[in-house]
Amino acid sequence: MRYFQRLLLTVPAAFLLWFLTFAVPNGNFWFKLSFSALLLAVFALKPLLEQKEKLLSMRKRFVFVGILSAILLYAIFWVGREVSTALFPFASREIGNVYVTKAELNPAAIGLLLFFIMGPAEEIYWRGFVQETLSHRFGQMTSLLVTSAIYALIHVFAFNFMLFVAAAVCGLFWGLLYLRERSLIPVIISHALWDLMTFVLFPFN
Repeated sequence: MRYFQRLLLTVPAAFLLWFLTFAVPNGNFWFKLSFSALLLAVFALKPLLEQKEKLLSMRKRFVFVGILSAILLYAIFWVGREVSTALFPFASREIGNVYVTKAELNPAAIGLLLFFIMGPAEEIYWRGFVQETLSHRFGQMTSLLVTSAIYALIHVFAFNFMLFVAAAVCGLFWGLLYLRERSLIPVIISHALWDLMTFVLFPFN
């Protein structure tokens, strides 16, 4: 696959960007995260546009699938929070720490960034570029597992075990949704809406 070398260059860039976003305190967290997601999406634009008839195909049912899957994932996290806080003494504290950065920006601005920039940009890169590129080289299931693992690992720089687990679950969920629907549209809707619900509308803290 001719974009495999680009992938090998951009994945280390993703680790660097997430390190600068989570581990370096300078700058506004939400602006840094938005910039990082957008930058990665830029690297994926050329291969995305070459396959736009497949990756950006639109059907009426995709809106319903995106909304329903976002609600389902939110429900999974609600159950996960109840179980994890009952089993692990540190879970409540780490879940609360995920929301500390909300003080850096107005909730409405955070919601707009999540819904219109971060959610779509992350899916364009991770599912539309990384998972799609790896699937041509290693097959669909391997690409799903590898992409989900990398997506989880870049979150280690937050030094928050619950966030790491959350990223792993999200990566697998959206990766499976992408495999099932073979279009980024429902996955983008799902990611953007889930972000909005989880961080702004109905937070878990």
